[in-house]
Amino acid sequence: MLSKRFTILSRLSSTLPSSHRFPEALTSNALALRSYSTFASLMSLGQSTVGVVTQLDKLVEEGNKVKAAELKRIIRTLRNRGKDSNALEVSEWMYKNGFSRFSPSDHAVQLDLIGKVRGPDAAESYFNKMSDNHKNEKTYGALLNCYVRKCLTDKSLSHIKTMKELGYASTVLTYNDLMCLYANLGQYEKVPDVLAEMKENGVSPDNFSYRTCMISYGMRSDVNEMEKLLEEMESQNHIEMDWKTYSVVAKYYLKAGLTDKAIAALKKLEEKLDKKHDHGYNYLISLYSSVGNKTEVLKFWELKKAACKRCLNKDYMAMLDALAKLGEMEEAKSLLKEWESCGNGYDFRVPNTLLIAYCEKGLVEEAEALLEDIVKSEKTPKPNSWAILAAGYIAKEEMLKATECMKKALSAYVGNEGWRPKPKLITSILGWLGDEGKVEDVETFVGLLKAIVPIDREMYHALLKAYLREGKEVDGLLKSMEADGIDEDEETKNILSSRQS
Repeated sequence: MLSKRFTILSRLSSTLPSSHRFPEALTSNALALRSYSTFASLMSLGQSTVGVVTQLDKLVEEGNKVKAAELKRIIRTLRNRGKDSNALEVSEWMYKNGFSRFSPSDHAVQLDLIGKVRGPDAAESYFNKMSDNHKNEKTYGALLNCYVRKCLTDKSLSHIKTMKELGYASTVLTYNDLMCLYANLGQYEKVPDVLAEMKENGVSPDNFSYRTCMISYGMRSDVNEMEKLLEEMESQNHIEMDWKTYSVVAKYYLKAGLTDKAIAALKKLEEKLDKKHDHGYNYLISLYSSVGNKTEVLKFWELKKAACKRCLNKDYMAMLDALAKLGEMEEAKSLLKEWESCGNGYDFRVPNTLLIAYCEKGLVEEAEALLEDIVKSEKTPKPNSWAILAAGYIAKEEMLKATECMKKALSAYVGNEGWRPKPKLITSILGWLGDEGKVEDVETFVGLLKAIVPIDREMYHALLKAYLREGKEVDGLLKSMEADGIDEDEETKNILSSRQS
């Protein structure tokens, strides 16, 4: 019976991609079952409320054999899933407990994780403490990536200079990082120069290099240069054209109003689409919705569902956005109901996609009705959901409704959420409250607001205006303002002058 079970597992393993197959030992003998159980436990790291380090310590205490290769595979898996904090914990635990001597490649992974989780300063500190024999093009490159990710121009350029002096800047990754830096800073005109420097130094551009440069031309509406670069890329023997490149080209053809060329690029995108991976379908759905082709949108949605078996939240967001672009709001509502019953985790970004679409079309009441229905279903909206409605009502100059929605957004805030109200929305509402709101309404709004962001001059100005309109004394407010380190400016003086007129 046991041997039959492992025969079945062997067959199952052979049908899976190599990264998801069962470990070799699992299909060979019964003792491997415990090893697989250990691996499965490791795979669940980050899903439990128990700390990762605690789980690892417990596995060892229970006599489980944990191998460095398993730990490194777990780190890769967690990184791919965006669980960088958990991956860093595993990596640090592995190093601390002597499971593996870190190679330069391991240090490069560690640097990348530290940069993402704790910031570039922490990554720099880690790099400086490394021994010289571990500092090579991989570790230097990982630190450069940390700088580029945060758009630290001076540090990035200084680091690249050092890398060039040491002979570590001759890889395509270094030049790609530099192109990313300029693109992230909006300095698109500098990107083609980096590509030219690559070629001069005998470094062959890869797909990412060409694609980043095409984006730089597209952002500057230079379609001719984008097309020249596409032709060059297509002529390179070492380049295998992919769907991502044609999605970029199609996007910027659409931006330039060249619909026929965009559709031609979409046909090439479809030819290059890897049917095993789903990202390309979303691009096709989005881009075809931009040209108003509902037939193609629906076709690729069905193809996606057939190829991927299960649609994720991001897929529903892409399709909702596409239907909204096409003006098919009833179909979008039906799709939202389908999503609610599909078993995916409830992610408010999905209904928010529809809320935004309603508000952009001026249908803010419909958006609010939709959100109220969600509340009735015992789901608690995120602050951003109410803030979307507030922005919609401000666009329609319905300030009372905008204020009520923003109050709900502020009331829904839970500490450490990472959400902050957009300054433009707050300025509009505070300005209206100061001019027309009752004192108690202004005080309530400011009270909710200052629990999330530090009190500032705008809040005090709204209060001062309301107090003066209702004939209330403002000396106490002025003292509080001074205590909070906010000096009177010209606008404050103008507000106070109304008291004397």
